[in-house]
Amino acid sequence: MTSHHITQSMKPATAAKKLGVYLEATPAEFREGVVTRAELNALQADPPQWLLDLRRDGPHPRPVVAQKLGVSIAGLARGGVTEALTTEQIEALKQEQPEWLVKERATQAEVRKEAARLRQRDAERASKDA
Repeated sequence: MTSHHITQSMKPATAAKKLGVYLEATPAEFREGVVTRAELNALQADPPQWLLDLRRDGPHPRPVVAQKLGVSIAGLARGGVTEALTTEQIEALKQEQPEWLVKERATQAEVRKEAARLRQRDAERASKDA
């Protein structure tokens, strides 16, 4: 039996998501081609300067913006943030502390607290059943 090595490839949008960068800010050659699994692994292991710059300065995709602000993606939308933001814009929001950000951070803290409570409850149930 012969084994065929099939090269996995993905759309640039998928690769950008896995790299945590905003697709529209990537170089044209990245956006216009396909990315193989090997190329993605190489980008993660030894990022080129453009990738380092994007990760440091942005613009960042919404999941990264939400994480940096400590809110959910839905919380960003409720706060009116629908576009990618640069690191500088994120830092400015952190300094300004608009009302929506304070509220969404409190909501996110409650969600984390409840998730921790449920994990604890489930762990206790599992230990009783064992």
